[in-house]
Formats: sequence, structure tokens, C-alpha cells
Amino acid sequence: MAQSETGFARQLVDAWYKPGLDGRVLLFMPLAWVYGAVTALRRGLFRLGLKHSARLPVPTIVIGNITAGGSGKTPLTIYLAQQLHAAGFTPGIISRGYGGSAQTVTPVSAGSDPAVTGDEPVLMAQATGVPVMVGRDRVAAGLALLAAHPRVDVILCDDGLQHYRLQRDIELCVIDGARGLGNGQLIPAGPLREGKGRLRQVDAVIVNGAGATDWHPHTWTMQLQAGAIYHLADRTRTDDPADLAGQTLHAVAGIGNPARFFATLAALGLQTQNHAFADHQHYVPADLPADGLIITTEKDAVKLTSLSGIALTDDRIRVLPVRAQLDDGLMTWLAARIKEVSNGRQAA
Repeated sequence: MAQSETGFARQLVDAWYKPGLDGRVLLFMPLAWVYGAVTALRRGLFRLGLKHSARLPVPTIVIGNITAGGSGKTPLTIYLAQQLHAAGFTPGIISRGYGGSAQTVTPVSAGSDPAVTGDEPVLMAQATGVPVMVGRDRVAAGLALLAAHPRVDVILCDDGLQHYRLQRDIELCVIDGARGLGNGQLIPAGPLREGKGRLRQVDAVIVNGAGATDWHPHTWTMQLQAGAIYHLADRTRTDDPADLAGQTLHAVAGIGNPARFFATLAALGLQTQNHAFADHQHYVPADLPADGLIITTEKDAVKLTSLSGIALTDDRIRVLPVRAQLDDGLMTWLAARIKEVSNGRQAA
């Protein structure tokens, strides 16, 4: 089995979320100042019109964060797409397609190869059934999606808060409730992609899990609720956590915050041997434990399904899905904002 994600990079990320600034973090402070200056300059060029940005023809909602690593953007995007569809909208999703090899704008279906389009877009296509398009240039991706699906009347941009080439009508920032903003320092001295002051400029903050709720006047709490554990080889077969008790159970996660997944399993009463891989891990058969059962995330399952000769024949693999749950107030507020944007465009 290949070695799980370890070493200095993981230790540094752990240091970001410890109180105070230890020596490893202090070493990177000069680089963090440079990173902050470059980021501010880049954003300023877009705001002043010195770098070209563009607006899509329909209301555009960006779901992002100001921290590196997983915070829950994908579950929130899936939730919003489902809720908007239920409310009578026709949403579409655009994404960068991290981890994929696609060099041009590419449509995504439930059966797309995650090695090409990225794992999260495939998961979003499977979970929502709405049109999904990936591309490094989100403006181009959005225009291609609207050309292929002209009935789409609202665009969700997954992980695009810092993609300033795309003008946006509504910004939603996701914060991990347990980790917050860590030590409050910019990359690489801390987890921040942009300074805390950026939160004053977004339209709403979504806190994933228990944590502070005073980040923004419009703040909602999101809970990720575990669903029924299913067999990857046959999704109609499910297991209760009690069915897995007493068996050797390996937890495999290549996501932004593997510790959250491992904690969810522990809360279900499962005792696991944990294997944390890098986010968007490109799995090979040697990465999987040779003994016992394996339990993984739906994001990882997307990649394991395309691993030839493994997922569809190896009945050792179990998948734990999670679904976002939020107060209805978020959708009431968001639907009103979308209609306000639409009316404003029609009047212009």
C-alpha cells in the first residue's frame, strides 16, 4: 500500500490551526507578506478594470472560502442546486475541475472520468442532475453551459471566490466551524487565501458545523448529516454501523479535511484505521489496504469507481454519503436576492 499523506506539509497544516505561532509558521511569514501583496495587487487590477473581467447573462452565485483546504463548499453547492431546482429555478454549475486534466471547457455528466473533469464536478453531476461545466476560465465555462442549456437561469460557481475574472452577483463564503480561520495568517504561514476583512465584502457566510456565528450579519449554520452506508459495488446494498462492528475497517479519505471524515465515523461508533491522502488524490490499486473492509467518502468513491478492476468487483469498499442541512431561512433570503438581481438586470 502506498504511504498515506504525511510529512512536513501535513505538519504545517496542523500548525496553522494551533493557538499562537510556532517556529514552523514564523519561517514562512516573509512569504506570506509577499503572497498578500500579490493577491491584493491582482484583485486591485480587476477592480480598476486593468485586467478584464466579465459578467454572465444570468445571476451568478459564487460559493467559496478564504481558507485553503476543505470547508464544505461542494456539499453546499449540491444543496443549493437541489433547493433552487425545487423552488422553480433552473440552475447550472460551473467549476475549475481541480485534479482533472481537461485543458479546455468540458461538460460533465454522472459518468464522466474524474481524471479528466475532476472528482467534485462528477459528484455534483451525480447528486444534482443539473448541467455541470468545468474550465480554468469560469467565464468561458459559464457561457458554454448557457449555450448548451439556454433554459438555465442561475449559475452556481463552485470554489470561485478568488477567480476575479468572473464577475459575481452573490458571494457565499464557507467557514469550517471547528477550525475557523486558524491562526489568521496568510498562506503559507497560515490557511488564509485572503485576509479576514474579505468577509465584510461577501453577501453571506455559511458556517459548517458548530462554531462562531458572528462572522457576518447574514450567517447560517450548515450541518453535514451522514446517510446510509452503501456498497460501492452495489449501491442498493447498505450496512448499519453495527454491521461493521468487530471487523477490520480502513477509512480512506483524499479530501481537504480528512479529519472531519474520520470524526464522523467515530461519532457513528466505528473504529477505523485511518489513511489520509492528499486532496484530489489520484488513486492506484496499491493505495488501498489489502486486508479488511474499506470505508470512504463519496468524493473518493467517484475516483475509485473509475479505478479499473477495483470498485465494481471488490465488495470490500463501503461509502458514507453526507448531505448538507441548513435552516430554510437561507433559501428564502437567497431566492429573494436572485429575483432582485434579475429584476435589476431587466430594468437596466
